[in-house]
Amino acid sequence: MAKKKEHILVIVESPAKSKTIKKILGSSYDIEASYGHIRDFPSKVLGFDVKNNFTPTFEIIPEKKAIVKKLNDLAQKADKVYLASDPDREGEAIAWHVRQVIDVPDKKVFRIEFNEITPKAVTYAVEHSRQIDMQRVKAQQTRQILDRLVGYKISPVLWEKMRNYHLSAGRVQSVALKMICEREEEINAFTPVEYWSITADLSKDKAKFSAELVKYKNAKVDIKNEKEANEIVEYLNKKGREFNVSKISTRNSQRKPTAPFITSTLQREASTKLGYGVSKTMQIAQKLYEGIDIGSDGPVGLITYMRTDSVRISDDAQNAAKDFILNNYGEKYYPKTANNYVKKSKNVQDAHEAIRPSYVEKTPDSIKQYLTNEQYQLYKLIWSKFVASQMENASVKNTTIDIEADECLFKTGMSKIIFDGYLKVYNDDEEEKENSSKLPDLKEGDNLKLKEITPKQHFTSPPPRYTEASLVKALEEHGIGRPSTYAPIISKIQQKNYVEKTDKALAPTMLGMTLCKQLVEYFKDIMNYEFTANMESKLDDIAENKLEWSEVIKEFYTPFIETVASAKQNMKKVLIESDITCPNCGSKMVVRTSRFGTQFLGCSKYPECKTMLPLNSDGQAIEQNKETEEKCEKCGSIMIQKTGPYGPYLECSNETCKNRKRIIKSTGVKCPKCNKGEIIFKKSKYGKVFFGCSNYPDCDFVSWNEPVNEKCPECGNILVKKITKKEKKLICSNKKCSFSKDMEEE
Repeated sequence: MAKKKEHILVIVESPAKSKTIKKILGSSYDIEASYGHIRDFPSKVLGFDVKNNFTPTFEIIPEKKAIVKKLNDLAQKADKVYLASDPDREGEAIAWHVRQVIDVPDKKVFRIEFNEITPKAVTYAVEHSRQIDMQRVKAQQTRQILDRLVGYKISPVLWEKMRNYHLSAGRVQSVALKMICEREEEINAFTPVEYWSITADLSKDKAKFSAELVKYKNAKVDIKNEKEANEIVEYLNKKGREFNVSKISTRNSQRKPTAPFITSTLQREASTKLGYGVSKTMQIAQKLYEGIDIGSDGPVGLITYMRTDSVRISDDAQNAAKDFILNNYGEKYYPKTANNYVKKSKNVQDAHEAIRPSYVEKTPDSIKQYLTNEQYQLYKLIWSKFVASQMENASVKNTTIDIEADECLFKTGMSKIIFDGYLKVYNDDEEEKENSSKLPDLKEGDNLKLKEITPKQHFTSPPPRYTEASLVKALEEHGIGRPSTYAPIISKIQQKNYVEKTDKALAPTMLGMTLCKQLVEYFKDIMNYEFTANMESKLDDIAENKLEWSEVIKEFYTPFIETVASAKQNMKKVLIESDITCPNCGSKMVVRTSRFGTQFLGCSKYPECKTMLPLNSDGQAIEQNKETEEKCEKCGSIMIQKTGPYGPYLECSNETCKNRKRIIKSTGVKCPKCNKGEIIFKKSKYGKVFFGCSNYPDCDFVSWNEPVNEKCPECGNILVKKITKKEKKLICSNKKCSFSKDMEEE
C-alpha cells in the first residue's frame, strides 16, 4: 500500500514570497504568511516584569487575530509545520512567536531558513531543518526590552518638560539625530578661509592643456589673498619667461575590484548612482528577493537576502561567476586566484552572504522586460557589482608631468587604462575618468607656449550635511544599528519632524535641535556613540550565547532609571523657539501642541499675548495676510493667504469682492470610489485631519486614515496608513480584510 503523501505548512513573513516558494516546493506544501510580527508587548504598559528577572509578556496584535486563527487552523491539519521567516534575529523571533500561538505538538514544528529563494537553497533548508535558536530570540527580545525602556521612560519626561506630547526618544534613533545636529553645529561654527590657485594654459604644436602651480620659490604654494596671487601672476607673465617640461614620470598601478554589496554599501551606492533613499532601496530589494514573475519561469527570487553585513559569498556562487566570466568575457578577465573578501569587524554576522544575484546567468538586460525601471536599475547595480567583484584587476598607466618656469613648478598628469579588467562591468568611481586625450605628446625638455595665467579665488568649505547614504556610513562606522535598522531609523527621525530633507541632505529642525540638546545634557549614556555601539555588541554576544540576556538588562536598568529620575527633577521646562517674531507684540513665537495633537506657533508672552500662527505639514509657519501670485478669478485682484479654523485659504484683497478659496493639499491618490477626483486633506470642525474626495458632494468618500497609491494584494481595495504610538502600518481600507504590513519595510 502506497505511503500517504505528507501535507506540509510553510509559514513565511511576507505573502509576496508565497508564489515563488510554492513553485519550488510543489502542491503538497501550503505557503501562508504571518505578515511580519504577530505578537507584541501589551499596549500602554512596559510589557515585562522588572521584579521577575525582566520576564516579558506578549499578546497577539489585535489586527493579527484573524491571521493567527488561520495559521492555527492550517497547522492543526498539517503533518509538518515549517517556520520560514527571514534569516536574521528578527526573523527568528517571529518564528518563535508563531510557534507560541499554534496549538500543535513540538515534533511537528521545524525552523528553516534560506538566504535566497532558489530551488537549491529552499530544498536544502527543508532537508536540513532545525529547532528555533532561542539565543537569537533572546537577543531580539533584549533589544526590544531596551528600546521599550528608553521610549517609555524618557518620552514622558520630554512631554512634561518640552510641553509636546508627540516627542519620543529611541535608543538608536536619538543617536542618529545627535550625529545630524552635531554636524549642523560644525557647519554653523565654520569660518571660511580664503585661498587662491593659479593655473597656466599652455600649448605645444597648437594642442592646448592646463597645469597647476604647486611650488613657488622652492616652497609649496600657499596663496592666501588676491595680492599674493597677483604678484605671482605678474612674475609669470614677465616677458621672456619660459615654460619647459622638466620631468615626466610614469607608474603602472592595479585597481582592484571591491567586495559585493552589503546592506549599507548598497544603500549608499543606490543613493549616489540612482538617487534612491534608503527606504526606497530596501523596498525595491525586498521585491527582488521575494520573487518577480519573469514569464515562462514564473516567480523567481532574483537576489539574496538584502539585510546583511557579510561580504562572504558561497562556493556555488563563486563557481557560477567564474563560469559566466570565462564564457562571456574570456580567460584574461578572470583572476589566477579567486577573489575572496573579508570584512574585519567583530560584529559581522558571517553566516549570511553578501547581496548578490541568485542566478548570475539572468543578466539585467535578459529580464529587463519583466522589471519596472526602478527594479531593473537596482538589479543591474547588484548584478554588476557582484560580477565585477570576481573579475581581474584593471591596469592603469599614470603619467605625471613637471613643468618649470624659473622659480615656479607646475604639475599636470593623465591616466590611461591599459587593461580594463573588472571596469568592463562596473566602475565604482565614476569621477575618475581617463584623461589621456587632454594632453599632447610631451617629452622632457619641450618648450611650451604660455597662453594665459589664471588666478582663482577659493574658500574652504564646511563639512557637508549628512545625506541618507552618508548617515548610514557614519552609523556603520560607529557600530551603531544593524542592517535591518538603518532605513527605519532614518525614516522615523524624518516622520517625527526632527529632521527634514533640504536638497537631498538631512538638516535638523528647530524641534530636533532642541530635543537633541536636552537629551545630550540629561541622558549622556543614551546619546553616547560608544555606549550605544557596545550595547549592539552585547546583543550579538547574547545571540552567540556568550552573555546572559537578563544580566545585560540588569546592568543597564538601574543606572538608567536613576538617570531618568534625575532628569525629571532637574530638567527645566523648555520652550522651542522659532525664528519668527509675533506680528502683534514682537516677542519670539514658540512651537506648541494643541490638545488634538496639532503643532502651531504661539506667542512666548502667552497668556498676555494670545497670538497664534498655524504650521503647515512641513512644520513651517503659514504666513498670515501674505500676498500671493494668484489673482482672483472674479475681479482680477491679488489673492491674500490667510488661515481659518478649517485650515489655510486665499481671500481676495478687494474688500468689495470677498471671494474666498480653500488651499487644498492633495495626497496624489485617485479616489477609489468615483475614480475621478483626488483624495485631499480636510479638517473637521474640531481640527482633526481626515481625507475625502475632491469631487464632494458628488462623491462622499471619506477616511480617517491617509490612502496610498497601492492596492491590497488580497482583495484589491486601496491601502491606507495606520499610524499609532505603537506601530506604523499599511492596512486594507476594506474592514472585512485583515491584510496589513509594516510601513517601515515598504
